Amino acid sequence: MSKVIRVKYEKGVLKPLEPLDLQEGEEVQVIIQPGEPIAEKYYGIARKHRPNLDKKEFLEVLEEIEDEDIRGH
Repeated sequence: MSKVIRVKYEKGVLKPLEPLDLQEGEEVQVIIQPGEPIAEKYYGIARKHRPNLDKKEFLEVLEEIEDEDIRGH
């Protein structure tokens, strides 16, 4: 089974941004690919609806959403 997931790198550890269907101790292969293009894509879509949207603020909000998702809130 192959699946693409997003992860966040914090303090030397890759943390999944969604639940994983893995058994304890199961090994998987990881391919590292920068996630910035996804954020850029969403920013471009958001700007169509809010032309004056500040990119820095947008990326900060996106990060807050991801942090909440990791903590399960």
